[in-house]
Amino acid sequence: LKLSAWVLQATARGSLTRSECDARARRFARDVIAKAGVDLHVNGGDNLPPDRPFVYMSNHQSMFDIPVMWAVLPAQTLRFVAKTELFSTPIWGRAMRVGEMIEVDRSNREQAIGALERGAELIRSGVSVWIAPEGHRSDTGKLGPLKKGGFHLAKNAGVDIVPVAVNGTINVLPPHELKVRQNQRVDVIIGEPIAVADRSVDELIDALHDFFGDQVDEDVLLAS
Repeated sequence: LKLSAWVLQATARGSLTRSECDARARRFARDVIAKAGVDLHVNGGDNLPPDRPFVYMSNHQSMFDIPVMWAVLPAQTLRFVAKTELFSTPIWGRAMRVGEMIEVDRSNREQAIGALERGAELIRSGVSVWIAPEGHRSDTGKLGPLKKGGFHLAKNAGVDIVPVAVNGTINVLPPHELKVRQNQRVDVIIGEPIAVADRSVDELIDALHDFFGDQVDEDVLLAS
């Protein structure tokens, strides 16, 4: 709520900038992670230029993925794709729109296509985008089918896909729970970019699926 309130106040003052929005979001994310006592381990991403836009794609274990991605992805400017239901949340939803997050209504094909076009415009202006191509959180830690929208977004924007594996956030904030569980381990693996040039969407899906198959622990058990 504090982050959302700041976004709206900065907008009202006409002082909201992308760089300050990113800095605030990262501070917020790191504070949330620290307060939860998360034992966070990150591998990879050291050679990714922060000023080069990418489409980051991760598996989706928990709502806690959001602060983790803000904290660890090596992007100078980062925005994310989210389902339209999140944008109906009071204060937070309005702040997401003002902060240039990308709203996708999966029940409205025309809106979804338009949203991805706006996402491509953001990327062309230098913004990296994070998307969870499963489209929803996993209730079990197991991977769901990968939807094509994010792959079309990367191809339309002409940027490479960076695969990201997340293991353990399901133990921090399990499905259908509101209480954060303390002192859980989270591992994030940031892979090498997947070039989109001269590859079909189906080929890109296969490449990401192979990465997830190697790096995502589908047998993760919820902490007691």
